[in-house]
Amino acid sequence: MKTGPDGIAVMHYFETCKLCAYPDPGSPLFAALVRAGIYPYGLTAVPPDLAHLSGRPWTIGWGDTGPDVVPGLEITQEEADVRFELRLGHEFEPGVLDCVQQEMTQRQFDALVCLAYNIGLPNFRSSTLLRRFNLGDIATASAQFLVWNKAGGKVMLGLKRRRAAERALFDGESGLVAIAIGKAVSS
Repeated sequence: MKTGPDGIAVMHYFETCKLCAYPDPGSPLFAALVRAGIYPYGLTAVPPDLAHLSGRPWTIGWGDTGPDVVPGLEITQEEADVRFELRLGHEFEPGVLDCVQQEMTQRQFDALVCLAYNIGLPNFRSSTLLRRFNLGDIATASAQFLVWNKAGGKVMLGLKRRRAAERALFDGESGLVAIAIGKAVSS
């Protein structure tokens, strides 16, 4: 199975493409940059007085947190698109397929890949969501999307929106409807 257009639409909407590496929004560095009035998404270098703070995982392109993503890295749109396709096809799609033991719809697969791409395969593999899905408990698996709403131990509105969209996609909604459901989450 390959991620379909609905899954790509949801991932692209919630990842947005950034061509300059940025610190994780839940990281101490990100919080310090915001407090200092520095825009974290266009950062070409970490200010020396904040260099001791972690920004991991650093991210670029369509949410790529690969090992080569470091402060100051800049890429083109074409590179971002290629990196996204390669990571999906070589890492996340096969990773999800390897651990799912149930038949699934295209949209369920898309939602699971979207979640795994965002939380990482190790977290996905050990998740209650996956365990419940593999037991055939689809309703509980669906509800488990909403549990993954924290970064750095803090509930993040962006993650709440993304999880609502992923859940809607998992439950059979189109990508556009899922995105609208996610956007409607206000707190």
